[in-house]
Amino acid sequence: MHNGYNPLKYGDVAIKEFEMARSSRQSKILELISTKEIETQEELARELKNANFEITQATISRDIKELGLTKILGSSGKYKYAILGSEQQVVSNKYINIFRECVISVKPALNLAVVRTIKGMGSGVCSFIDKLNLNELMGATYGDDTVMLIFPSTTLASEAVVTLQELMQ
Repeated sequence: MHNGYNPLKYGDVAIKEFEMARSSRQSKILELISTKEIETQEELARELKNANFEITQATISRDIKELGLTKILGSSGKYKYAILGSEQQVVSNKYINIFRECVISVKPALNLAVVRTIKGMGSGVCSFIDKLNLNELMGATYGDDTVMLIFPSTTLASEAVVTLQELMQ
């Protein structure tokens, strides 16, 4: 328990102190995940300890569950903790698996990224790619079996191609 006491052992005052400590810790967690790309529970524990919170792995797991945190693909292409229902769109493993099954190829074409899919999956793949929040994606359009992603430069299009190809693996 926080600060080495058991709230059930010491009565109502200790329970209130425990609730205040939990609320403070969970507020700090929300602050951390909104300002940093926290990828693991270990990284979250390190950040909390740096902020003078005594924390155990079990407590972090409970806090993550209570706060409804999930992992989403961040702008850097790595997964990070985020709040479910926040303005950030959530990408689940189911969508990633569908993406892997449906995408045939991803290739650059100047400032475009062209994604070939199996027949009838252009719409679904395009919707999934929108949820990825790719760096500086200007727009996306699709046909039955093709998705075209528009970027302001060839470099950004090439970076997106690499990110999407990594998702296919």
